[in-house]
Amino acid sequence: MFKKNKIFLVASSGGHFEQILMLKPLGEEFSLTFVTEHVPYDLNIQNTLFVSQLNRKDNFFVFKFVKAIFQAANYILRENPKAIVSTGALSSMPFLLVGKLLGKKIVFIESFAKSDSPTLTGKIVYHFADMFIVQWPEMKNIYPKALYLGSIY
Repeated sequence: MFKKNKIFLVASSGGHFEQILMLKPLGEEFSLTFVTEHVPYDLNIQNTLFVSQLNRKDNFFVFKFVKAIFQAANYILRENPKAIVSTGALSSMPFLLVGKLLGKKIVFIESFAKSDSPTLTGKIVYHFADMFIVQWPEMKNIYPKALYLGSIY
């Protein structure tokens, strides 16, 4: 039996994570590992790695972000995913940046909630993602090189 390629599905908690969960059917073709923030509720999802929440208004944000980069590097080097797929937001940035530096394929799916304006994460990741997907046709005006594949819902 062959070994399935591993993919990290990375998203902040809440709506971003709800969207990434829509990609669970990829588990038939790939070995999936979910990555999200520590949250006070039970996610009850197998193959999940947890990271600390990041808030750019936090006085110690820079230090926490550097720590998150090292944590992302540790997870990526240990698990060796072939690709990192993300719906954002801030807690996914260390994985997307480190993953790109380590030669992993980066796929970003702009939030379903954004039908006519970009997210901050999307504006950054658009410049280096191997594949950038929007869920609304109007978003092609903002991200002309993006793929419109419809909604993941």
